Amino acid sequence: MSRNVITIDADASAIDAIKTMLSHHISGLPVVDRDGTLVGILSDGDFIRRVEVGTEKRRGRWLAMLAGTSQVALDFARQHGRTVNQIMSPNPITVEEDTPLEQVVQLMESHGVTRFPVIRDKKLVGMVTRTDFMTAIANLRLDLSSSSGNDDQICASVIAVLAHARWRPAALNVSVRDGVVSLRGNIRNDNARKATTVAVENVAGVKRVDDQLVKINYPPPEEDYGGGDFVSLEEEPSTEDDQPF
Repeated sequence: MSRNVITIDADASAIDAIKTMLSHHISGLPVVDRDGTLVGILSDGDFIRRVEVGTEKRRGRWLAMLAGTSQVALDFARQHGRTVNQIMSPNPITVEEDTPLEQVVQLMESHGVTRFPVIRDKKLVGMVTRTDFMTAIANLRLDLSSSSGNDDQICASVIAVLAHARWRPAALNVSVRDGVVSLRGNIRNDNARKATTVAVENVAGVKRVDDQLVKINYPPPEEDYGGGDFVSLEEEPSTEDDQPF
């Protein structure tokens, strides 16, 4: 997460909030009171329905009745409001410092949001955003690319990675030379080929994948869900460097 979080006061003007977001190139602002307690969140999405640009919601009589007077009033206040507390989303979803990443991802997906305030004792201590995940991935990939190992170790790791994959190639032979992994065997479809390549590329020490897999219709599509005879594929003869799987 990011700890140096730019915030804005609930009583600040909408124009000040916009200037802050534009000057710092950010798309969201946590809103805090004078004690530093989080009271809401303001995002760039709160400004796409505004009277200034003519994009406010216009409901006919029947749609207004369906929405209800409370919703219509709230929409008016947010689309015409001049202060942050009139526009912001109150009671935002928050996470704590020890919230598991899997839970953070699930919350982002289920609520369709890109950021969460991180709190401790109701006080804002940071923000976690989708960008943080990108940064973490980049750092991990950098560490992985710098990892090294001899060809035998890489080969063993490749075989171990593919051992329990349901889409793994049949009659697979793996050979490694100077970090370049050669794969020979039979693959069912292009998605399985892609998954195999990705799995091997993620093995530490792999520099490149030489894909020599052959796509075959095995089993036939009509037999994917049962029926027919199961025919084993004859394994390719291995060279001295090949490791049969």
